Amino acid sequence: LALVLESQGKYEAAEAMNRRALGGREKALGKEHPDTLASVYCLAFLLHRWGRYEEATLLYKRASSGYTTTLGPDHPTTQASAFARAVVAQTCN
Repeated sequence: LALVLESQGKYEAAEAMNRRALGGREKALGKEHPDTLASVYCLAFLLHRWGRYEEATLLYKRASSGYTTTLGPDHPTTQASAFARAVVAQTCN
């Protein structure tokens, strides 16, 4: 739903939706659950698209570290989050 809101130009609502989903998953599943980390990744993705690179980098780092712990370093999701983090880092340089 947050991506739909973003596509409609409702950026604040999209961010709020993502943060609400993340908070709910953290409470229900814990901070390291893969579904929680997916919410972290989605929020990072939106912030990255909006040019909020510092916050996106921190969230991508959290997702990447969490996925490494829960899924392992060779899992495709772990590698995708590490790649996204590298893309943001390159954008900042």
